[in-house]
Amino acid sequence: MADFTAKDVQALRQSTGAGMMDAKKALVENDGDAEAAAQWLREKGIAKSASRSDRENSEGVVVARVDGQTAAVVELKCETDFVAKSDQFGDLAERILVSVLANGEDAVTETAKELEDLKITLKENIDLGRVIRFDAEPGSVLDAYVHQQNGRGVNAVLVEISEGTYETAHDVALHIASSRPRYLTRDEVPSEVVASERETLENITRNEGKPEQAIQKIVDGRMDGFFRDNALLEQKFVKDEKVAIVDLLAGSTIRRFIQVEIGS
Repeated sequence: MADFTAKDVQALRQSTGAGMMDAKKALVENDGDAEAAAQWLREKGIAKSASRSDRENSEGVVVARVDGQTAAVVELKCETDFVAKSDQFGDLAERILVSVLANGEDAVTETAKELEDLKITLKENIDLGRVIRFDAEPGSVLDAYVHQQNGRGVNAVLVEISEGTYETAHDVALHIASSRPRYLTRDEVPSEVVASERETLENITRNEGKPEQAIQKIVDGRMDGFFRDNALLEQKFVKDEKVAIVDLLAGSTIRRFIQVEIGS
């Protein structure tokens, strides 16, 4: 069998507008060569969803769950909140989640035909968004939190903590959902992001008429504020702003986290 992954199928779908099963067949027929598969689809005239796939699908639902030492989150996207709140749509998201928990991220192909059928039935640009699975390391605990809005999940968080408690993991997940950190620590912020933010803050400070000799010190302080806003460990706990997340952990370690929010 040709060597390709579910992500290759997804990429081909996005570039051609073909359905999942057609994209998979194209890759099989062309030994995993994406360019040849795209040409094969074109020659076959398989573009039934192309016009629909051009429409924005910024609505949808996110579902997440912990099953033993495994956690997963699945984002299913659509065009309208009416479809997002429908039972058919939510049930499919749940079935995809169950498959991913049991068999890994590539298991999304198991529900490919259901997804294509639902797209035709509901007449919307329905597609998979982000699909992430965590397999916890020994000594780690997992939590999955989903914020509900109008009867559907719209903001999901997975977090893995080493040498911690389930209560702490849950508190951290709740905090992430509310505070939306982009990084775990300030050291993880890309250098180009830091440089761009510093330049912006320097321009703001200079335009405020601050003395030139004081600008760098003022900017340093404002950069600390930027890191507190964006680095999880430096944020103030949403339930108690006297406590930083690093203190809340009480010696445990956040190994990783992910946030999936509809429309982001």
